[in-house]
Amino acid sequence: MNDMRKIERDAKMAETKITARNVNVFYGETHAIRDVNVDIADKTVTAFIGPSGCGKSTFLRCINRMNDTIDICRVTGDIQLDGTDIYATSVDPVQLRAQVGMVFQKPNPFPKSIYDNVAYGPRIHGLARTKSDMDEIVERALRRGAIWDEVKDRLDQPGTGLSGGQQQRLCIARAVATEPEVLLMDEPCSALDPIATAQVEELIDELRQDYSVVIVTHSMQQAARVSQKTAFFHLGHLVEFNDTDEIFTNPKDPRTESYITGRIG
Repeated sequence: MNDMRKIERDAKMAETKITARNVNVFYGETHAIRDVNVDIADKTVTAFIGPSGCGKSTFLRCINRMNDTIDICRVTGDIQLDGTDIYATSVDPVQLRAQVGMVFQKPNPFPKSIYDNVAYGPRIHGLARTKSDMDEIVERALRRGAIWDEVKDRLDQPGTGLSGGQQQRLCIARAVATEPEVLLMDEPCSALDPIATAQVEELIDELRQDYSVVIVTHSMQQAARVSQKTAFFHLGHLVEFNDTDEIFTNPKDPRTESYITGRIG
């Protein structure tokens, strides 16, 4: 029975969720990302690693068109989500960001109650018809964010009053409240202490049952712990992409090996 489950899980992991082809990003005259090609699987955690300024966060922000908010930024190439070109003129970036949630480096709860933080996205997108519908959405999201038991008796209190680790889990709950298909995380633990980091890492492992999770991390140990696939970026190039175990134990490119062994970075 366990073998069957493993076969089913592996088959699910093999399904491609995001396809990027010849993606280039320019900030004015600066060529930040060069010809990135990658297939990101569903129900999998994919880690982007590499030195500071190598392009990993810039590429992550292409996946939900956050770079659209930067005037001097220009993106070329092709990025598809479930076969749909996300940069097509017919695609509404606001709707796209409901499908592709994002969690940032620094916890950024809205200056609203815990309840309203989570209800904000579902309200905008009209996902609840009644108060009881919204109550269900909020509870489900907070449970998925692994924070329901800690906040269920103070939902009317401000989200900014939570600890750093709780705020980050609240932001994860807020991101999953719109039932996205992909969850992007840009160094979600870098502002957290080791205990909060462990809680968020455990949560990431649970979230991959339901989502394609893409995480940018400066910590190779974190990438090794939470991801099944790893992409190594260097100077705007995607140098190597493979199973996480392979990247860390048997890198194919000398630049990857140099980064992993600490010679560059």
